[in-house]
Amino acid sequence: MAYIFHQDQLPRLVSVVPGRERTFFVNKELTHIDDMLCGIMRYTKGAASPYHLHANCEHFYFIFEGAGTVETEDGVQPVGPGSMIFIPAEDKHRLRAIEPLFYFEFQAPNRFQTTILDGTPEDLLWERIDGGVWKQS
Repeated sequence: MAYIFHQDQLPRLVSVVPGRERTFFVNKELTHIDDMLCGIMRYTKGAASPYHLHANCEHFYFIFEGAGTVETEDGVQPVGPGSMIFIPAEDKHRLRAIEPLFYFEFQAPNRFQTTILDGTPEDLLWERIDGGVWKQS
């Protein structure tokens, strides 16, 4: 059976640290699988993820709109519409918006632990539009 979701009908998660918002299309709550995690992300100008890594999880970003940078141990690279960024498991990284960013994110498997290297524990806290709090593991 196929699942068809429209972003306006799904819970939005807003980062406790201002500037980041996500809408998952595939996660344990919606599809009852933990093989992958994917959805769309929006960053306001200047917003950034913490510098971090994910154990046991590869992921990629596909940038639809905006401009930003991806920081890894190899340096900082500019990204924009059409850029696809692949992050191997356990590679340190950070995404920063120079302009508002709109992108697709895919992570697999969805059985991972995030380690913050530069940031705070609040960087992993997300408020649902209904007021609930969702914590990224």
